[in-house]
Formats: sequence, C-alpha cells, structure tokens
Amino acid sequence: MTADRLQELSAAGVSIWLDDLSRQWLTSGGLAELISERSVVGVTSNPTTFAGALADADDYAEQVRGLAERGASVDEAVREITVADVQQACDVFSGTWETTGGEDGRVSLEVDPRLAHDTDGTIANALDLWTTVDRPNLMVKIPATAEGMPAITSALADGVSVNVTLIFSLERYRQVMDAFLAGLERAHSNGHDLATISSVASFFVSRVDAEVDRRLVEIGSEQAPALRGTAALANARLAYEAYQETHETVRWAALEEVGARPQRPLWASTGVKNPDYPDTLYVTELVAPGTVSTMPGTTLQAFADHGEVHGDRVSGTGGQARQVFASLAEAGVDLDDVFAVLEREGVEKFVASWTDLGETVSEQLAGARR
Repeated sequence: MTADRLQELSAAGVSIWLDDLSRQWLTSGGLAELISERSVVGVTSNPTTFAGALADADDYAEQVRGLAERGASVDEAVREITVADVQQACDVFSGTWETTGGEDGRVSLEVDPRLAHDTDGTIANALDLWTTVDRPNLMVKIPATAEGMPAITSALADGVSVNVTLIFSLERYRQVMDAFLAGLERAHSNGHDLATISSVASFFVSRVDAEVDRRLVEIGSEQAPALRGTAALANARLAYEAYQETHETVRWAALEEVGARPQRPLWASTGVKNPDYPDTLYVTELVAPGTVSTMPGTTLQAFADHGEVHGDRVSGTGGQARQVFASLAEAGVDLDDVFAVLEREGVEKFVASWTDLGETVSEQLAGARR
C-alpha cells in the first residue's frame, strides 16, 4: 500500500475517512497506523459494519462475559459494545481532532435505525448517545428521512455534532442543509459555541448507479447502455453545486460570522458494486475541496495502490450533470422513484443489520451464560 496517492488526495482538499469500525481495528493498532501512515482522519460506522465486526466473538468475548454475568439485555449489550468501540476510536483520533481544530478526527455512531421514522425517538437516542459516549469528536448519525429533518435540527440546537446519513436525492439534500442551518441558528440562540459543532451530509453514491443501471438494463433501449454508470456521479456533482450555493447565502454568512463550520458533503457508499467499473471510480471522480470521502478498507487500499488524483473533478460540472439527468429521464428512468426506493431500502437494510447485530449478541450472551 502506497501512502503517496492518499497524501495527494488529502492535499486536494478531500478528508479521508475509513468506512469501518471494529475492535480488531482498535486493538491491533491498525487504525492508528492508518492515521499515521495513510492520511486517514476519521471513521464512520453503521449497523452493517458493527454486525460484521460482532460476528467475530473473540474480540468481544471478555466484554460479552461481563455483560452476561450482569444479566444485561440484548439492547443494553449492543449499546455498551458499540459505545465502547466508538469511545476508543474517538480517543485514537483525539490528536487528529486537536491538530485540525475539530474539523476532522471525527467518529460516527448511528442512532438506532428502527427509529428512522420516529422524530422524538431519534432526538432522545441522539442526545443519549452524545452524553454516553462523552467525547467532543463524536458525530451522531441521523438518517435523512422526512422524520429525521426535525431531529437533525434539534440535535444540532443542543450542541450535538451530526452526520446526516442515507441521503440520495438532491431534493432531500436541500432539506438536510436547511435543517442544518436551522439547527445552528437555534444553537446560537441557546448560547452554544458554534465552532464546537460539526456536521457532514453523507450523500450515497454507488447505490444510485446500482439501481439506475438495473433499470437501464430492463429498459433495454439503444441509448441505455451508454448511460450506465453516469447517474451517481451526476447526482453527487449536483449535490456539490447545491452545497456551494447554500454556503454562499446571506443566511450562511451570518452563521459563519459567529463561528459556524460548513456542513461538508461526505461521499458515502464509495465501494464500487459493478466489477466493470474502475474500483476507485467514486473517489477519483469526486475529488473536490472541502469534501469527505469515506471508504471501506478495500477501496482505501485500491486507491493507495493505483488511484489517481486529477484535481477538482466536481466544481463547475452542474450543467453536464443536468444533461445526464435529462438523458436518463428521456430513456425512461424515473429518478424520483429511484431515490424513494433507495431511501426506503437503505433504512430497511440498516434495520436488518441491526437485527443481525442483536441476534449475534444474543447468541454470544447465551453462550457466555452456559
């Protein structure tokens, strides 16, 4: 693995975060090595990554035994296990958090995905996680459902740093940015130091191409093959244009004047799902200043090995992106339906992973009690 390419990516204004968290990353020193040698400055977690990590009982056996002896419930055990990993990761990244002035060195922990359509439940869970983890470089992940919008505003208003996840459409992203601005305005009114509040907006990438490409294959028209692999990049580029527009408004300027930080776009789901596409596609083609790219370990390694940085590939591409969307619509792709399906399936997948996580912990607790 060569660090030079990752350093070049970082120098282009992209913050590199690892899209994975497990106790093995922490205890092996692997995460610390990524920070010191691979330009990694943050980490994201989600129910899927935790479910995968917990499948290996060895790393968690001692804590599971202690939980079993206490008679902890499955939900209590899941919470304590995930919180412990995130606390340790926050500590590993504390130096990065300090040297970047709080911009990076961030670790994300998601609210219970079963609350994705429960505003009050999400707010309560977000505040509970923020208080329990008790680390200034934590980011609480809140899904960008309709019910999540007021929860985002409320959490930010209470001084909680927020990673807004599962954003697929430009329309929803604009709602997220509005919720962000409203949250900071309320936080300022509540007396919070806005410089201590950080937020990113996780715009999902590869899943868009997977769904649109599937529909193009079904359409089977003459122009359909040429449109495959174009939707995700166009969507992300339009999101970046919207980000720039929002952060050039008078409303944002007033917040910036009192210390607010921009809500950076975060490119999520950067692992390439179609083997016909370059395995670094969603990193190379989405280089832009002031962004975050969160990558699974395989994508990080691929970019370190053979990734290329060609400068800013996003700014000023809105017109081209709109042409792509027009061509997709002409071909018969209903993008509004695509984004609705992806949001619904995204929540369902996280709930399924949370269920898997609970079942794994339940089995481990039962084994420890024998």
